[in-house]
Amino acid sequence: MRRFLLSALLVASSFAATAQDRFVPVEQRLNAAQLAEVGLSPAQLQALNRVLREAESAAPAAVAAQPAAALPAAPLPANVPAPAAMHLGLEEGPVMARVVGDVAGWEPGTVFTLDNGQQWQVMKGQMKLRKTLQAPQIEVIPGIAGRWFLQVDEDLPKARVFRLR
Repeated sequence: MRRFLLSALLVASSFAATAQDRFVPVEQRLNAAQLAEVGLSPAQLQALNRVLREAESAAPAAVAAQPAAALPAAPLPANVPAPAAMHLGLEEGPVMARVVGDVAGWEPGTVFTLDNGQQWQVMKGQMKLRKTLQAPQIEVIPGIAGRWFLQVDEDLPKARVFRLR
């Protein structure tokens, strides 16, 4: 995290000012919470400010002359994962299958085994059916943020489920 923040500060400092007299120290750019998160000692903070000031004064004209699109992006550290999809799960299609066995209802903890080998367990939702269904056709529908919903009949409420296998 520290390397990422320091890289971001280095890139930001090259855009922030074009002359040494306009240099803004790191402690004035960040609030107290951000400074605490970075966790630099006073000596490290002083060294970082010195390096940023020197880098800024060494090449302010070159940075100012380049269009923003031509500037290289700061590389992400190796341990930072790539951003996830905005609506995880929605890009996946629904699962259509038959339940192996009978369904009389469901409640949290109920496991549905499907004829395609998948198993889905109910997290939320409860339903007692009026009559037991033998090997009903079901649909497991993706929702926002990785949520999945099991639908036995379109007229019945869906159960929120997660995949066991």
